[in-house]
Amino acid sequence: SSIFIIYHSDRSLNSYLRKTDYRQLSLDLGDGKCKWQPPIYNVSEDIMFYKTIVAGYPSGDKRLTFIQMEALTGLSARDEWDFEYLGMTNQPYIKSNYPHHEGIWGWKDVGDQVIMVVRNMRRSMVEYHDILWDIGYAKTFEEASDLIGNLYAERPPLEDFLVWRDIRVLDEIHWYGWFIDYWMEEGLMRCMFTHKITTPKHWYMLMQPTQYTKAEMAYDLIVGANTTVTASYDPHCVNDVSDGCHPIQIISAEKLVDTSTG
Repeated sequence: SSIFIIYHSDRSLNSYLRKTDYRQLSLDLGDGKCKWQPPIYNVSEDIMFYKTIVAGYPSGDKRLTFIQMEALTGLSARDEWDFEYLGMTNQPYIKSNYPHHEGIWGWKDVGDQVIMVVRNMRRSMVEYHDILWDIGYAKTFEEASDLIGNLYAERPPLEDFLVWRDIRVLDEIHWYGWFIDYWMEEGLMRCMFTHKITTPKHWYMLMQPTQYTKAEMAYDLIVGANTTVTASYDPHCVNDVSDGCHPIQIISAEKLVDTSTG
């Protein structure tokens, strides 16, 4: 299968594109200059897509990846939160931070395959904080939406990053590895802090880090230090991705942006 997109109905796609102001990759302005053109945002509901979930840790260059996909096809990607709060649409590319606490499985069961984007963890942490700072460390979709115009407008003060780093980064390092394990192990439920296989009860607590303190979610407290745990899998991976959660491709963000390898 294609990494980017598979059309179940070429006839309906071709008919749609003939009726649509379909774009080229860019406009050639001459002298080596070009102008980026936007993709189609109002995608027809009449086309059947084999849809791709673009999964990655926050600020892991998912945007860089799906912009390439948009450029190749002229069809837009959409964020997981938009599916959840603004309703379902027919975008073939789904941008996702899930199961990280900044993500949500908002696209129901329309995903068919997964690609995972992996970026240098050090750079991801810095830019993850930059975005949090831009949106005032928002906790809800509504709060983030109100401040979305601030994204990428300016750099946060160094002292703000250092405060966040000292509070959050060690835990986020665990989340970073746990995120990769989740997709590579097809939704196997693990504790992000111990990386032990855990119970559904404990896993769902871990998925709500603003509801519980780290101490309240401790593995030994909820599961028990010497408990034998039967492996459980996230029902979303079992039921809601037709080709399963294991990525069909792992994309290195650094290699993708390098002109010699990307």
